[in-house]
Amino acid sequence: MSTSPKPVKKVPIHLQSAANRVYIKNGEIVNHDKSFKADVYIEDGIIKFVGPASEITIPGGVRTIDASGLMIIPGGIDPHTHMQLPFGGAVAVDDFYHGTKAAVAGGTTMIIDFVLPNKHESMIEAYDKWRSWADPKVCCDYGLHVGITWWSKSVSEEIGILCKELGVNSFKTFMAYKGLYQLNDSDLLDVFERIRHLNGVAMVHAENGDIIAKNTQRLLAEGINGPEGHELSRPEEVEAEAVHRACVLAHQMKTPLFVSGLTSKSSAELVGRARRSGYCVFGETLASSLGRSMSGVPKGDRIYCITSPPIRESAETPRQLMKSLAYDDLQLTGSDNCTFNKEHKALGKGDFTKIPNGVNGVEDRMSLVWEKGVHAGLLDPCRFVAVTSTNAAKIFNIYPQKGRIAVGSDADIVIWNPNATRTISKDTHHHACDFNIFEGMTVHGICEYVLVRGRICAERGNVRVAEGFGRFIPTPVRPPFVYDIIEGKVQSQPEEQHEEKQNGNVAKRFAELDIQIPVQEPISAMLAGNLAMPAEGSLCSTPSVRGRVDGKRDLQESSFSISEELDRSGVRACIKVKNPPGGKSSGFW
Repeated sequence: MSTSPKPVKKVPIHLQSAANRVYIKNGEIVNHDKSFKADVYIEDGIIKFVGPASEITIPGGVRTIDASGLMIIPGGIDPHTHMQLPFGGAVAVDDFYHGTKAAVAGGTTMIIDFVLPNKHESMIEAYDKWRSWADPKVCCDYGLHVGITWWSKSVSEEIGILCKELGVNSFKTFMAYKGLYQLNDSDLLDVFERIRHLNGVAMVHAENGDIIAKNTQRLLAEGINGPEGHELSRPEEVEAEAVHRACVLAHQMKTPLFVSGLTSKSSAELVGRARRSGYCVFGETLASSLGRSMSGVPKGDRIYCITSPPIRESAETPRQLMKSLAYDDLQLTGSDNCTFNKEHKALGKGDFTKIPNGVNGVEDRMSLVWEKGVHAGLLDPCRFVAVTSTNAAKIFNIYPQKGRIAVGSDADIVIWNPNATRTISKDTHHHACDFNIFEGMTVHGICEYVLVRGRICAERGNVRVAEGFGRFIPTPVRPPFVYDIIEGKVQSQPEEQHEEKQNGNVAKRFAELDIQIPVQEPISAMLAGNLAMPAEGSLCSTPSVRGRVDGKRDLQESSFSISEELDRSGVRACIKVKNPPGGKSSGFW
């Protein structure tokens, strides 16, 4: 059993009142499936009413917010953070207070952090340690994933305790960090099998650690020791190979797989192909990879942008990843927030392997996805809500408590101004670090108000949070969104119906997204070394018909993407008019 101490809450009097009531009027509610005009009434941290003003009588003592011209959206859920993580001889400077304060400032009202035990450390003891760090400090609600950094019978038993007693349903494995966290394929199969038995969710950091170790040794021997060596040691194909292998291993164990922090278009494409082949796999990309590329970073500043997998060199990569979110090859955005100051990054001067890995992102994730996605015409507002909030809530089984504006849901709400702009800067951010990798970027989409369980914690740029106000949110096992697919209780949409709904707007939306449809050789040939990987600047090879859609839309009545299949030669039939030669492929190579 956990022995985590119960912290003393430091909650101001104005946040303690059970009668804290808020009424939001005249706004446009945007959920992942539809948008509509309605008012929202909140009491005791719960949404009590959603509907027209004519159907509710507001009691006295209520704070009223006029949201005319604004959107009312679910608070963001960041499924990938590392607050106060010890790593590479330093400790991340965003602790659970500064990190969650920054999250709230940017419209994120829940984080899911990673417990990373040391090798041979008890997972339960590590979990208790993280709880003792987080509970007294968090300004918003949080959950925990737990890393499986070594494998033994005791680890297997502790996974069961974490699932059944301690509110954890997700466990991260590592195919990289050789000698530290990396598991071999045999251990991965055992881990996936155990997670499936417990109805949990397997997560993976997908990079080939053995190749990275060899490349690193070679680069250092050649005198390449600056930050440029980091990406050279782990190029795109090294990520893609591990993504494919992880998908196959998990599929063999019939285990749902969450692939964390994808940074390249080839990896995103592999996740999409696996999904279209019936694999239960979900893909996440990161604010850092969506918001910038290394091509725009001066040589002297590159050391500050080191994270793993790396931010890619090509200026085209952010747009390609956003397209993958648009047509559902990828489903989520995280931040991988793990901040270090300049002095910490300087530990790796002269040896890129000693640079502490990690960058900021938890505060700017929502605005970056809006800027690069919705404002750029690649996402509509409903899809924005899906990839920044709802899909995470569903995968980790906290929906509709989180991730939805609906009666009975937690009042984690952002009142979003889609047209206002702000300029990102270390001088105005709420992180504890002394630089920001998005410095100087102007983004559309800002939070006018942020409510955490009904409490107004950010208002027109003023952030007022309470240390310890957040709660630990258990993530129960067997999320229906995941396991109904594995158990065959949810069938995919028939292809004929899919085509009928999509084909009417195909030409228009391809024009909007400026996508060409190249003939493509199988990725298996690329990874085998028989063909060159696509150039970083190449156009997207998995095009979508999704673009920004004006007006109201019910996404339960339409689909996110065109049906895509592969014939036996691997050539993509991007717009399927009839079955490809040889019938439907059973694999994703």
